[in-house]
Amino acid sequence: MGARKKPLLLILLIFSDFFVSEILAEGVTKEEAKQLRDEVREMFYHAFDGYMKHAFPRDELKPLSCGGEDTLGGYALTLIDSLDTLALLGDREQFTTSVEWIGKNIRFDINKTVSIFETTIRILGGLLSAHLIASDYNTGMRIPSYDDELLHLAEDLARRMLPAFDTPTGIPFGSVNLMHGVDENESKITSTAGGGTLTLEFGVLSRLTNDPIFEQVTKNAVRGLWARRSRINLVGAHIDVFSGEWTQKDAGIGTSIDSFYEYLLKAYLLFGDEEYLFIFQEAYRAAMVYLYNDPWYVEVNMNSAALVWPLFNSLQAFWPGLQVLAGDIEPAIRTHAAFFSVWKRYGFTPEGFNLATFNVQQGQKSYPLRPELIESTYWLYKATRNPSYLDAGRDMLASLQYAARCTCGYCHISDVEFHQQEDHMESFFLAETVKYLWLLFDLAAGPDNLVENGPYKYIFSTEGHLIPTTPQISLASENCSYLGAYCRSGKLVQETYSSDIVNDFRGTNYSFSGTAATNFFSSPAFHKSPSSGLIKGFCPGLTHGQRYGISYIDSVDNNDAESARTTNVDDEAQNSPVFVNHSSDSQPSDSVENPDNSNYHELMENQRVPQLKIETRETVDEERPRDN
Repeated sequence: MGARKKPLLLILLIFSDFFVSEILAEGVTKEEAKQLRDEVREMFYHAFDGYMKHAFPRDELKPLSCGGEDTLGGYALTLIDSLDTLALLGDREQFTTSVEWIGKNIRFDINKTVSIFETTIRILGGLLSAHLIASDYNTGMRIPSYDDELLHLAEDLARRMLPAFDTPTGIPFGSVNLMHGVDENESKITSTAGGGTLTLEFGVLSRLTNDPIFEQVTKNAVRGLWARRSRINLVGAHIDVFSGEWTQKDAGIGTSIDSFYEYLLKAYLLFGDEEYLFIFQEAYRAAMVYLYNDPWYVEVNMNSAALVWPLFNSLQAFWPGLQVLAGDIEPAIRTHAAFFSVWKRYGFTPEGFNLATFNVQQGQKSYPLRPELIESTYWLYKATRNPSYLDAGRDMLASLQYAARCTCGYCHISDVEFHQQEDHMESFFLAETVKYLWLLFDLAAGPDNLVENGPYKYIFSTEGHLIPTTPQISLASENCSYLGAYCRSGKLVQETYSSDIVNDFRGTNYSFSGTAATNFFSSPAFHKSPSSGLIKGFCPGLTHGQRYGISYIDSVDNNDAESARTTNVDDEAQNSPVFVNHSSDSQPSDSVENPDNSNYHELMENQRVPQLKIETRETVDEERPRDN
């Protein structure tokens, strides 16, 4: 149908100003948390056993017809993706059997063209995580007969992907043939996430094999992308790996870009490489200035910051969890509340929710069992211990059980408005969705797993794979002064509170800076503060380009450049909770005294979606087709 263009000077209902009553969370008791944890465990085995009985060794399960299909490479994708979840659940027998079968039967010298991104995060990450668990007595899951078979497979697979990095920019092709390398007709266009979400897996492999090539090529890819950022430190969605020209200049935190931001911070947390932190600080600040429209995030032109797409897409839902890792709790809480209100409206988050019409975006009505909102719920509960997140987890579990459960597993939802089931179950359902749900309730019940009680702290890959911060892998220096991005010198006043999130990474005795994590909104109503958030006192010194010699490569179109020059950056910054703090008198925003005074739960119960204020210099075609 023809879309009607209209100016997007929309109403803003900053929802927290309208819901001020002091409704307590329903509350999940410790005993109920145990029951919910057991229910999630049963959910895992309903799907895993269905896969093993009806689909194995094919890649993925067709849960309605109880069959299998090869969707990636035909090498038991779901089993490999599920290995560390089996270990997390303490299933020594199935974990051992699965590792031994994979070591004996899986080979990658096959004539298959595969996605670099998906193969890295699902297969390479799954193999490495399982290897690190199976080879270490300290995990409690050591396999006596194990002889590094998974590590050898991982190295072989990564070497077969190396030809994809042979480009003028260092940014890899999107696909590679595992036997013949890059096809001569392979597309030169790849996504930012596809080129920038490889550092953890390849970096870990370099440390385990003592071969730096894997880490070098993926770091060069990140540099290649960042060197081509815009003057306002935004990156686009798709790029030509030969010319370095952006083929899609929409900047956002969701589709095609999302995990680029995620791996910048996590690569720093895991490896201690400050270059990743420099890039993350600059990229994050730009995202909060130009993409953040409290509590939502929009897509803008990477050069001019002009709005091009007012859409919440489900991949954005990882962002609050990433903000927890960065220490930026306040906006994470507000954004999670907005995202979860969409879930409450439909029972799931659709792939696209139009912020102009406040309806499901045409053509993006599905829910393919994505984990991102559950992931952020886990991290926010871990940071705040606010019981509302357990209520949210219980609601999400109920939705999955009621509408997605089917004969042999769990089905995609093809239409969130009518809860129509589709005969497909992605491997990440077992690698991530179920894992984060189980961790959420296990944490509330009194955790007893290798993540919370094991000998190491873990970084979760973008596929949810567990990467331990062992000395062999995490060579970071101690006494880091950057987590939370506060300077340790100067007169910047800050409140601190202890958080086990920060203690999970980068050594010991860290604390978040800013408002208390146990708080939701100031009472009686939340008041937006220009200094809310954690990454607001950027440490002075050289920029990333000055320090590392990687400045942007100017490829701004004339029209975009003119628009960028006329953009008032100061005005934009006033609408963002993240800014460069030049004043020594700046104070962190006030915090509330009682988390039970939160209006969060009332918002959820009313299933009301906070509206978006969008001020733009152009109109938007709401039905514009997307290039994913």
